[in-house]
Amino acid sequence: MRSTRVLLAVTLLVPAASCKDFLDVNTNPNGPQAVSANLYLAPMLHWMVTSPQYDGRFVGRYTQQWTAPGTSLSTWDRMGYDPSSDNGAQQWRDVYWSFGQNLVDMMTKAEAEQRWDLLGVGYILKAWGWQVLTDLHGEIIIEEAIDASRFTFHYDSQDFAYQEIQRLLTKAIELLQKTDGAVDRAFLGRTDHIYNGDRSKWLKLAYGMLALNLNHLSNKTSYKPADVIAAVDNSFTSNADDPLLQYPGTQNDDRNFLGRTRSNITSYRQTQFAVGLMNGSVFGGVVDPRMSRILSASPDGQYRGLDINVVGFGGLTASQQPNNLFGYAGTGGLAQPGKYIFDDKARLPVMTYAQLQFIKAEAAYRAGDKTTALLAYRNGVSAHIDFVNARNLDNGQWPTQISATEKNAFLASPEIVPATPAGLTLTHIMSQKYIAQYGWGHNEIWMDLRRYHYTDTDPATGTQVFPGFVPPTNLYPDNGGKVVQRIRPRYNSEYVWNRASLDAIGGLAADYQTKPLWITQP
Repeated sequence: MRSTRVLLAVTLLVPAASCKDFLDVNTNPNGPQAVSANLYLAPMLHWMVTSPQYDGRFVGRYTQQWTAPGTSLSTWDRMGYDPSSDNGAQQWRDVYWSFGQNLVDMMTKAEAEQRWDLLGVGYILKAWGWQVLTDLHGEIIIEEAIDASRFTFHYDSQDFAYQEIQRLLTKAIELLQKTDGAVDRAFLGRTDHIYNGDRSKWLKLAYGMLALNLNHLSNKTSYKPADVIAAVDNSFTSNADDPLLQYPGTQNDDRNFLGRTRSNITSYRQTQFAVGLMNGSVFGGVVDPRMSRILSASPDGQYRGLDINVVGFGGLTASQQPNNLFGYAGTGGLAQPGKYIFDDKARLPVMTYAQLQFIKAEAAYRAGDKTTALLAYRNGVSAHIDFVNARNLDNGQWPTQISATEKNAFLASPEIVPATPAGLTLTHIMSQKYIAQYGWGHNEIWMDLRRYHYTDTDPATGTQVFPGFVPPTNLYPDNGGKVVQRIRPRYNSEYVWNRASLDAIGGLAADYQTKPLWITQP
């Protein structure tokens, strides 16, 4: 990654001045020399929500949410990658480029003007960037990032990255509680298209991100469930706190990346694993009412998923092949109502209340407090049902609402919500969390699978924590028979410009993508 490339990102907002005799930028309103601090914010919020969906096309195949049937098995379905390609590195690009110097400038201006609320949001954005990058790639560049004096950049350890994220979020929490200086909801809200300048909700998001970070330490002796629970309890109190981005849908880049018009996932289909978590085959025959509102039936009305080890649709007839994620056969659905988050105008989250409740449930379970775990778990399932209904109303999507009767019957099923705390298992918690993140929470789903080493067993039952998940039988050749653990750093910055630093962390090895992350090891 060359800093000259990172620094150029600022030109998105601050066009460079020419010779003074040709253009006086101080008097040209179309080429200002300086911009208001809040004007940096909106594009970064867009990418915070949208760039995980770019990479989700690939991460979602590692996690077997979906597959892209073709004439041969893809590299990603086989837990590989695309050599000499930037596929799977959109978040890398956006953190170092789209945020890059823009975020530095925004925070510098906000601090100088004592705009503590905007500065607090800046710290959240910086923490979010390091979180998603280290969880996807492992070692990343932090201390030397955005340094205009450098042409090569050394990588920092994932241990350091996690400590830095915690430091940034702690600082964000401190700033977002301040009311002095130039704290101004109207000023922040002018470009805050997620919370409209509501500082209290940004504060809750900071706590939520801290909870997620701390819970990833579950394989470490330093893991403290009580700290995770405390952070969740300071975070979202209902779905009303969810940070959602509205897509106006008037042109390509302001449409939902997952919508039919942009056609980024039109060829994708759900997998057998995803269907198995909802069709009753795992949880005592109880069919999840969300299945018909999230997943797509085949033309014959049955719900099927594709086998990731089989080329194309295998032996499925045209009437048996799953419809696309918008709910239509083949490439259908253009200019038609979509489904769930797979719609041009459906709102997408950074994090959800349901997601955090499952994080709390896991932490409480690990602490031995199954009473708290069961309550949080039930809250998570209930909240996600409401989330599904809300998303299917974002743009008048075609699925019907989950009725109160359906919801209550599902929550009353002991196979889904155990009658007593003693009946709760990690399989319950992690499977329902997977469902609640289906289609959008790619980074966290993959982290969960790796934290449980894909096929770990639930100590309470002896069965897999993620029941039915089986790694591909035909792994990518370079993997050497090992499952994927990380995405290689962005090709066009690291493998072209920063190879010596990559070599120092083993990044030039053919099987680097299988090197376990620090966070998933004891």
